Amino acid sequence: MTDYRKTPEALARLTPLQHRVTQEAATERPFDNEFNANKRAGLYVDIVSGEPLFTSLDKFDSGCGWPSFSKPVESANVIESHDGSHGMSRTEVRSKHGDSHLGHVFDDGPRDRGGLRYCINSASLRFVPLADLEIAGYGEYRGYFEEPKP
Repeated sequence: MTDYRKTPEALARLTPLQHRVTQEAATERPFDNEFNANKRAGLYVDIVSGEPLFTSLDKFDSGCGWPSFSKPVESANVIESHDGSHGMSRTEVRSKHGDSHLGHVFDDGPRDRGGLRYCINSASLRFVPLADLEIAGYGEYRGYFEEPKP
């Protein structure tokens, strides 16, 4: 098992926006972010800890301006808690090992995919393309993208 954690070195590599989003629970601008329109196959991991969070297989276009996913790839890596900030009642999503603010989860996702919409800031994510899974240390996730054998 890989040791996913927040380190001073990982925090030092963050851009100012990535730091504000992951460490101060800020929100990036809708539609003007790196992964909202990304259609490539691959794995989305925490920008701070590297822990696997979502796959492109569960990504969908919700029209909200941020990457949206129907479910986490590893539910144990995603922590949900009540967020009463800004006069709203929402469910915040954070990474377990990196304690990064990722975004929020809502119950208005596609019904045929479980009904959830994980609305995630691109600034909290690093994308690992399918072709790079092994070299990046995520080879165990390749099976998610392979067709079942008859």
